[in-house]
Amino acid sequence: MGRYDGKHVLVTGGVSGIGLATARLLVEQGARVMVTGRNENTVASARDALGPNAVAVVSDTASLADIETLAHRVKSEFGTLDALLVCAGQNVFAAFEQVTEADYDQALAVNAKGAFFTVQKLAPLMPEGSGVVFTTSVANELGIPMISAYAASKAALRSMARSMAQELLPKGIRVNAVSPGPIDSGVLYKTMPKEAADQTIKQMTEQNPMKRFGRPEEVGRALIFLAFEATFTTGAELVVDGGGSQL
Repeated sequence: MGRYDGKHVLVTGGVSGIGLATARLLVEQGARVMVTGRNENTVASARDALGPNAVAVVSDTASLADIETLAHRVKSEFGTLDALLVCAGQNVFAAFEQVTEADYDQALAVNAKGAFFTVQKLAPLMPEGSGVVFTTSVANELGIPMISAYAASKAALRSMARSMAQELLPKGIRVNAVSPGPIDSGVLYKTMPKEAADQTIKQMTEQNPMKRFGRPEEVGRALIFLAFEATFTTGAELVVDGGGSQL
């Protein structure tokens, strides 16, 4: 028997990177998991990778209409939701002077607005003792060049974890956040040229106290811990960054 047999979990952005690794860990431990993504091909690949205990759906976190539809789908598939892991995210890698209005709006729409309304629409399905976990970033505190819009959206998300934790206390729902540092999720190669990504990875590895990038499943274990095991913790942030923001 698995540790999370009978549990129902939604992982937004669960079709790649940290979200997919987290969903895989949960499925392996018996949970029924729903994952979301914006691209049909990526969603289909995740469906194949996770197997019959997972439901993969196309849903855009930036769309309130999609969030409403997702809430109805969760209710019809699961009835109730034991954990909501908000992993959907949008990176913007550009110098401050080069960030466009569209870049900024997209980062805030996915990372902040989408996360806010996802919790608002799904919380009614969550019983006492359930948990919400946001995936933020160490950029919510550190001054890191080239990601100013992204950092602003993640700082908003960290603040939401506190305010929502307070507002959902009467319902017995805990709200926490995981803040990853450099993680080998492949996102750098999706947002910048290969040479620039290689150089960034080399520099970040040298600067990290553990001299490596983290693995997606290492963040996944932190997300799952806060969702299920940290029963006397709410409004908190667990940093998973190899000590980079602490040492």
